[in-house]
Amino acid sequence: MNGRHNRIDLNPGYLVNDVARLLRREFDRRVKHIGLTRAQWFVLAHLYRNDGRTQRALADELDMEPAPLGRLIDRLEESGWVRRAPAPGDRRANLVHLTDKLLPLIEDLRAAADNLYKDAFKGLPAKRVEEFIEALTIAKSNLIDLGSEPVGRAFSGVDDLHRVQRKAAKKNA
Repeated sequence: MNGRHNRIDLNPGYLVNDVARLLRREFDRRVKHIGLTRAQWFVLAHLYRNDGRTQRALADELDMEPAPLGRLIDRLEESGWVRRAPAPGDRRANLVHLTDKLLPLIEDLRAAADNLYKDAFKGLPAKRVEEFIEALTIAKSNLIDLGSEPVGRAFSGVDDLHRVQRKAAKKNA
């Protein structure tokens, strides 16, 4: 396979990861004055979407080990961003809740994110941005479905995918 199919910068996984990295970096730059690290903001954003999570559930959602997340939550709690409360029915677990400290900043953070997306997709018609978001949503759903399949079945499509890519490359060559 020659041409664009061998170029890592055109690989969908590479592109999605790299664009996400650049978006995070630019967002961090734009909201640096708030005084939160990227990791702290990541935890707060997840709690904003689903407050009152156990540390274990939050660690799973964030793909983090429980111990580093616990230290991160310790720092957020010391700064007044979150509070821990005992989980009903489980003496060993704590629920992590946002405090009201974040609420006045939500609109500023949303505005910063909206402006960042406008800048990132500058030059693209709104219809193409909507189609891009729809494609990512479908890919996410497909990947979630694959994650619930037995491992053997989840990997069976890899050879098919490579065969389709090779066939397309030959056709375009």
